[in-house]
Amino acid sequence: MEKPVVILIFTTVIMSLECLVQSDASTHRYKSGDDVPFYANKVGPFSNPSETYAYFDLPFCQPDNLEKKKESFGEALNGDRLTFAPYKLEFLADKDAKVICKKRLTKEEVAQFRTDVALDYYVQMYYDDLPIWAFLGKVEKDGIDDPNEYRYHIYTFYQFVIYYHKDHVIEILVRVDPSFTVDVTNDEEVDVEFLYTVVWKETNIPFEKRMDKYTSSSSLPHHLEIHWFSILNSCVTIFILMSCMGAIYLRVLRKDIYNIAQDEEFSDNQEETGWKSLHGDVFRYPKCKYLLSSALGCGTQMLAVVVVILCLGVLGVFQPYDRGVLPTALVIIYAITSAVAGFSAVSFYHQLEGSNSLRVLLLTGGIFSCPLLLTFFFLNTVAFNYGSTATLPLGTIVVILLLWVLLALPSLVLGAISGKRVRSEFQAPCHTTKCPREVPPQRWYRRVVTQMAMAGLLPFAVIYIQLYYIFASVWGHRIYTIYSILFVVFILLLITTALVSIAMTYIQLAAEDHEWWWRSFLCGGSTGLYIFGYSIYYYFSRSDMNGFMQTSFFFGYMACVSYGVFLMLGTVGFHACLLFVRLLYGCIKCE
Repeated sequence: MEKPVVILIFTTVIMSLECLVQSDASTHRYKSGDDVPFYANKVGPFSNPSETYAYFDLPFCQPDNLEKKKESFGEALNGDRLTFAPYKLEFLADKDAKVICKKRLTKEEVAQFRTDVALDYYVQMYYDDLPIWAFLGKVEKDGIDDPNEYRYHIYTFYQFVIYYHKDHVIEILVRVDPSFTVDVTNDEEVDVEFLYTVVWKETNIPFEKRMDKYTSSSSLPHHLEIHWFSILNSCVTIFILMSCMGAIYLRVLRKDIYNIAQDEEFSDNQEETGWKSLHGDVFRYPKCKYLLSSALGCGTQMLAVVVVILCLGVLGVFQPYDRGVLPTALVIIYAITSAVAGFSAVSFYHQLEGSNSLRVLLLTGGIFSCPLLLTFFFLNTVAFNYGSTATLPLGTIVVILLLWVLLALPSLVLGAISGKRVRSEFQAPCHTTKCPREVPPQRWYRRVVTQMAMAGLLPFAVIYIQLYYIFASVWGHRIYTIYSILFVVFILLLITTALVSIAMTYIQLAAEDHEWWWRSFLCGGSTGLYIFGYSIYYYFSRSDMNGFMQTSFFFGYMACVSYGVFLMLGTVGFHACLLFVRLLYGCIKCE
């Protein structure tokens, strides 16, 4: 039984890695006059990165036979819809004022162009897998105070400058000629002529380094200084936390443990107070242990997904503008790591002497994936109504569902079976009394909501600077490639979350409140709520996003991401507190 399972998992991992890393069989070598693949991809408002449309949704010159490139799974997830561009840029072939077409724009087409220019539309294309951007047009505002008198123009002349090294394309730049524009301000028919020029220039940059200019933009000295300042700030925060906890241990805990060890009749002759009085209740199983087990299992899976993604990023698997590699990795790795969720949830549930493994299994499989799927189908419906390329094709949706049914669910079941076979007892250094101890009334600053607010603040401060760059990359047009720094910050985030959760648990135990199980999970995961709060701030204060579709995509997916972070960090906080409580009560004599 175990051998086929291992072979299945190993085969799945190998197939996944093959999907992640793009094939390098094509060396992009060309001879003079060879056709170089040139695709028109999508257009959209610059301020709304999720709102994209197919290139020929705009009334450009369409070829007689519109040929589309069959997109891969990752390209479909990324919203890419590649069609062969109307430009002909043969290798080493210069062209001067080549006419694409002449056409007469109707009133409706003029109005469409004017609206898109007002929304600052951009055009994205790929030439030999190198990305190209250009703006659709411009708005004349100089010296005009009344917006109703603005003049709108579309660019009709593109200048392509292509750099080559030997038989490889190294770089392509596109410029617009501001003297070649067409006024689309008024709703009237207008004649337009689209032209382009091509100039080839030689460069010494080898083919292997042609993508360096995209990766270097996120590694500029002033950006690196900010990142290292963030890491230094996080290290100082952790040092302060460890100093405070060290002081608590040396001044309070060590003294209490020493007194208990010296006086063997301490528990008989004196009334126990504080955390010492809870040894008979501190390991009492929590309420809704099936739900806690499922949340911990899913949180462990989220942790595994993030670690694997960051490791692949450090290894250089994710390169700028490798179309859809990162979304593909997320989908496949999430499906494979379902085994981790099933194993963690069921094994911990059995440690707590649970008997309904099926309910835990079903809850683990749906506690995160069901809200994610519901959000996805809602957003896909919104994108479909807008006619956006963000709409996933039916075939891609079927592939995702098949991955979930044929890979994620079997992995979840196999993990649960393995977890059920590993029957380890819950390691509690103290016996639990039959009658639960009554929890005394707590002051307002020791309640759940207040402690969650305090617990999430420091871990959020650790990642605050990195969040801006991540948001600017995911919800903007910046490039983020320094996965090594992100990995270091992630480790610091885990350490800070663990230390803060332990500190909050000690404060709770010192107040003679033994119901720490759920509290430690909620305090650890509260950073996810701060991330969602930051997303609200970013949307309204740091971005120009607008419109129902972009707003739905932003807050829908950020809610899912924040929920996933909540589960992940909640799991980290809980296991850190569980280890702390075991060590603490293992140091005293419990009758």
